[in-house]
Amino acid sequence: MRILSIVTLISPNGEYGGPVRVAVNQARTLMERGHDVTIAGGHRGFESAAPVLYDGVPAVLFPARTIMPGAGFAGLTAPGLRRWLSSNLQNFEVVHIHAARDLVTLPAAYQVKRARVPFVLQTHGMIDPSSHPLARPLDALLTRRILKSARRVFYLTPEERRGLEAVGGNSLSLQELSNGVPVPDIEPHREPGSVEVLFLARLAPRKRPGFFVSTASTLAPDYPDVRFTLVGPDEGEGAATRAAIDEAKTPRLSWDGPLAPEATSQRMARSSIYVLPSVDEPFPMSVLEAMSLGLPVVITESCGLAEIVRRAECGLVINETQSGLDDAVRFLLDNPDIAEAMGQRGAKATRKDLSMGHVADILELAYTS
Repeated sequence: MRILSIVTLISPNGEYGGPVRVAVNQARTLMERGHDVTIAGGHRGFESAAPVLYDGVPAVLFPARTIMPGAGFAGLTAPGLRRWLSSNLQNFEVVHIHAARDLVTLPAAYQVKRARVPFVLQTHGMIDPSSHPLARPLDALLTRRILKSARRVFYLTPEERRGLEAVGGNSLSLQELSNGVPVPDIEPHREPGSVEVLFLARLAPRKRPGFFVSTASTLAPDYPDVRFTLVGPDEGEGAATRAAIDEAKTPRLSWDGPLAPEATSQRMARSSIYVLPSVDEPFPMSVLEAMSLGLPVVITESCGLAEIVRRAECGLVINETQSGLDDAVRFLLDNPDIAEAMGQRGAKATRKDLSMGHVADILELAYTS
């Protein structure tokens, strides 16, 4: 099949996070099965021209512009994408839109709808009831129409399904689709005697990097051989994180800045424990990648992966308090054999229940039907 995948933003430091990783993983797996897949969307941050091949997937990318300052990704638009779609939509049999309340994916979806090309939506927990003043007019103008016109609307969790129904009504063609993770083509390569606790995610308020810094400050004196590292782009918490690190005066605590998405697995493979203290996280790809590499994970109860982690016994699910995070990381550091066993169970779980093959099976059936 000829498949077009549309995302909001692609950048060299992966600032748009999980939705792009999901789109790329899906595209690569479908290409391995013989399908013709192209990714289209906005771009920014590349030193030269935008890539025509992104992590192995053909890409058609257009400059992203901010037309609503202060609105974050929701304020982005990519006029070149709309022009390109006008000339090229009929070359595709199905369009898979990784949609959010933004001015890239929603106008693109409406354009696909007008062209009568079948399309599916995947919202990644980004379309739900909102009190933002722009949500109501945008939903009335675009969001509800798009949701109702999609051949499928993929959701991650029961909570996301309820949110989609609250926005678009009960007649949506909803289907559950979990994120999958490829089997890594690298082996963990931790140096003997080296232990690292890793936070690899955007430094955004919901991710709560400050909690990680506080835990590191508390535990570092008791574990002189352990390093605590943050990796990720600044999405609003950079200054506060840098100030907290400076105040901690702990040489084994650092923020290494952003990292290209295709390099995250290599970076995780050098670590020992993965920590994501974020709240209301739908289905974080970073946690899945850490599990696939055999790292024990620490997540909160409001994470969409909490039940999977509990069931697989591949990490610790904590309440959202600082003491809960401190205690969880301390337990894993004090019990390396238990931590190692958790990691092995996580790797096994991703290969059995969270494989890209399972995701591709669902997508192929949805596209062809």
